[in-house]
Amino acid sequence: MLRLEARPEPSRPMVVLTPIIAVFATMVAGGILFAILGTNPFVAIKIIFWDPLFNDMVASYTRPQLLVKAAPLILMAIGLSFGFRANIWNIGAEGQFIMGAVVGGGTALALYPLDSVLLFPLIIFMGALGGFLWAMIPAFLKIRFNANEILVSLMLVYVAAQFLAAMVTGPMKSPVGMGFPVSRNFSEYQSAFNSELLSNTGLHFGVLVMMAIVIVGYIALTRHIFGFQIRVSGQSARASKFAGVNPNVTIALCLGISGALAGLAGLFEVTGPAGKLSTNFPLGYGFTAIIVAFLGRLHPIGILLAGLLMALTYIGGELAQFQLSIPAAAIQVFQGMLLFFLLGVDILVNFRIRWKSTKEAL
Repeated sequence: MLRLEARPEPSRPMVVLTPIIAVFATMVAGGILFAILGTNPFVAIKIIFWDPLFNDMVASYTRPQLLVKAAPLILMAIGLSFGFRANIWNIGAEGQFIMGAVVGGGTALALYPLDSVLLFPLIIFMGALGGFLWAMIPAFLKIRFNANEILVSLMLVYVAAQFLAAMVTGPMKSPVGMGFPVSRNFSEYQSAFNSELLSNTGLHFGVLVMMAIVIVGYIALTRHIFGFQIRVSGQSARASKFAGVNPNVTIALCLGISGALAGLAGLFEVTGPAGKLSTNFPLGYGFTAIIVAFLGRLHPIGILLAGLLMALTYIGGELAQFQLSIPAAAIQVFQGMLLFFLLGVDILVNFRIRWKSTKEAL
């Protein structure tokens, strides 16, 4: 029988190369998928990975859009990386993303039509607070009752989605929305609108915040005592206590940081690219951010690059759907392959496959 045997010391070069190998494996498997669907795989891969960057007809628009698409993914992935490094598994960033949008956007709608320069900073704070408080639910249950944060945070995603639906069909429903379950359009509410910083690029304030968070995250995780405490907690909870680390404080901080950053991402999305709250506002960013976090090896710089890569598959995937009529589901499968191959290659880097006879197994 086959069994996995832990390697004494995983190869450092292979640990670094794992994401690159996963990307190339995804291209190969994705090409096979596209061929099965009757599409030229080389053309499909070119459109997804090359055209958004170098095709003269679309690149002037799609290049800045990479940052716009990547910003919420990177914000959430950096927040998640704090917890993942400490073995605290927040799988509910999608729900925190939604609640940040609802609380921050709802604050703006409650003050409509206030025209003040203080409104946008206020709703940024409220967006972060919404995500933070939603993340505190699994944190409290984990600390008080040792509840599994994976299940709690994941189930809260569906609660948040239903709460959003209740808001846009009730208190937040637009009086000028012709009966549709949508909020007011933030593009018509200038003091709360996350407008473009550069004309015709789509770049907004959230992109600048994302860049700042990458720098702060890098310092916190690699140059600060807090990052050391997180690493110690992840390696051994018992050893962390001897190092003076309170595990309950670590749980609360890691989940709180990830929730606040997810809430910020939701706020910037609803007041910018999305423009309004609706029943289909959740875009799957929270779950995709998990892929980005692991593809970036839980390192802020790696997450930045992984977020840009994932954004490239989003934009290139949309081009492929338009130009080659590839189904949206096939593009989603292609994106999911990244995590599948990353985890698969990771296993082979950290473990070796051994054949063990039935007698030896007994």
